Amino acid sequence: MAKSVLVAMSGGVDSSVTAALLQDQGYQVTGATIKMWPASKADEDARRVADSLGLPFLVLDYQESFRREVIDLFIQEYKLGKTPNPCILCNRAIKFGLLLAEAEKAGIQFVATGHYAKIIRGGGGAKLFRGQDKKRDQSYFLYTLTEDKLKKILFPLGQYSKDQIRELAKDYNLAIADKPDSQEICFLSGQDYKEFLRAQGELPVRPGQILDTGGKVIGRHQGIYNYTIGQRRGLGIADGIPLYVLAIDAASNTVIAGSAQELEKKAFVVSDFNWISGRSPSADFMAEVAIRYNAQPQPARVRALAEGRVRIEFNRPQRAIAPGQAAVVYDGDEVLGGGKICSVCVADQGGGIIKRG
Repeated sequence: MAKSVLVAMSGGVDSSVTAALLQDQGYQVTGATIKMWPASKADEDARRVADSLGLPFLVLDYQESFRREVIDLFIQEYKLGKTPNPCILCNRAIKFGLLLAEAEKAGIQFVATGHYAKIIRGGGGAKLFRGQDKKRDQSYFLYTLTEDKLKKILFPLGQYSKDQIRELAKDYNLAIADKPDSQEICFLSGQDYKEFLRAQGELPVRPGQILDTGGKVIGRHQGIYNYTIGQRRGLGIADGIPLYVLAIDAASNTVIAGSAQELEKKAFVVSDFNWISGRSPSADFMAEVAIRYNAQPQPARVRALAEGRVRIEFNRPQRAIAPGQAAVVYDGDEVLGGGKICSVCVADQGGGIIKRG
């Protein structure tokens, strides 16, 4: 009997080819579009692709959960002066939370998405790896997965480049073969994230002080959610050297600015760390760590601490380590796990912890 799979289909090239590839490989495929936000409709392109492939097709309305698990947390993080990544929140709660539960309820064995990442199975387990095309690799967004979940997930695009996927879309005669890639957060729909925060989060324009690292007032800001770590433009400060946002203190409603050199740090602490294997290492070890999507992972020493925290110290200082963003730990191409960079424990270059807020 053919293995069954529920494919998340957005109407884009990647998810459409995912469905076609799995059907070609003999899977019993069901397509599903997830309705997550009122501003976006269940994509008719996905339905047309499913029809052209002769697939059963579902529209799953997860708007309430998406609002609670993604949008509300996205807004709350900005209120706290952090820089969140909503795609990670969505993968954890929606695509590999609710969608997996939907598949299990329907007796479907696997869930598949168009992520550029690999799952390698063996010895009764499953491990997550970076995609073959390093420019498209999306493993950074997937660190919240566990070994048990990986056993039920398929990433058929992991061995391909984007150019190859477009060629496959043409080979399968998919109408969306030349459809442009989306370059934005899905729920923004072309809207600036600051406008979205003001409209959806009712964030007040609450001006405050911009300080230098010595505590001297050097300017005024127009609400902390308008600023991110590493930002240079929009500070409105005339100075002899370029100034960057170094830290954001929500409690005192202040922004700290400084030089490019001050923006570089070596060590920090990560909270809510997820080890994909489910096992936390007992000793320090060397690995590579990425602190933003599309950043080349850099060599670092990793130390597991208590209560799901991990201390990471890079071999060389890194620019703009932003609280709220994810730090993902790699052993070569294997994803070991990841967590959220803490807001109050970015460390100095010597390894000591500076309390911020």
